[in-house]
Amino acid sequence: MFRTCVGWFRVVAFAEAVSWAALLIAMVFKYGFDQPEAVTVAGWVHGVVFTAYVVLSLVVYGPLRWSFRVLLLALIASVPPFGSVVFERWALRRGSLTMPEEKGPTSWSRLVGALRELN
Repeated sequence: MFRTCVGWFRVVAFAEAVSWAALLIAMVFKYGFDQPEAVTVAGWVHGVVFTAYVVLSLVVYGPLRWSFRVLLLALIASVPPFGSVVFERWALRRGSLTMPEEKGPTSWSRLVGALRELN
């Protein structure tokens, strides 16, 4: 699972959801039991995992031949709690988390080509 960028993406998507849950639980401790230290730790961990999810979304965008729409959905899914797991399951069912057989153009190269034609 850790040998490919897809495996890392799936693990980090799950970890992002777990860190969201930990942050929500820490907020209960902060506001319910007056223990702000819990949010300090959980917030830091969630920030690191959230950043890793966003970076991995950008990394897998090219090799998986995602459209810009799919990338945008992956990035938006990082905001609501557990959205990264919902996106990961959706992308897995849709086949967006499998390496394409053909080496066609990426969305980025199509965009660069379109901009060159406009010039």
